[in-house]
Amino acid sequence: MARYSPEHKEATRRRMIATAGRRFKSDGIDGSGIATLVADAGLTNGAFYGHFASKDDLVASVVTQQLTDQVAVVNALPAGPASLEAFVREYLSPAHRDDLAEGCPSAALLDEIGRCDGAVREAYTDGADSMIQAIARHLDDGDPKRTNERAIGLFSLLVGSLQAARAVTDPELSHRILAAAYSHAMTIAGAHPGPAATPRQESS
Repeated sequence: MARYSPEHKEATRRRMIATAGRRFKSDGIDGSGIATLVADAGLTNGAFYGHFASKDDLVASVVTQQLTDQVAVVNALPAGPASLEAFVREYLSPAHRDDLAEGCPSAALLDEIGRCDGAVREAYTDGADSMIQAIARHLDDGDPKRTNERAIGLFSLLVGSLQAARAVTDPELSHRILAAAYSHAMTIAGAHPGPAATPRQESS
């Protein structure tokens, strides 16, 4: 039997996490069986258990990686309200609303994560806290407590608004939810709104 190198095994694990992340966000955690998840990655059921102890183990790994990637995007922006305004405008765009598979893990998975086991929720807790801290870097006004509260408020507003905009069937109402969320987010951020609240562009 061929032995794979540690590099090959790690690459396979990463591919599994990446494809499962897209599947979970588009179809839901409960709606994604192991057979589908391994097929997406070009693996077999037996190979799956060579990388993950269980589906919950995979879910926790996906949540960790998805939030790590999102935090990296926010941390890579130059600190300040202008960068945050651009991120918020993109986050609340119709393009992001319509692209579950490549979008925000919180908006796509939060309701299911709340019903997952402790390891998944711990992974989400760590990731959400890191995201809040990343946002806070752009809101720093010299008062750590107030800055943290504003970051929590902005994080919650973004996630909840995107969930609501995706849930409603009326396109005009969905657009108004995004536009109103953008306006309130700018109030929290203390930034000047851009020329358009919800431009049609892809979210990172």
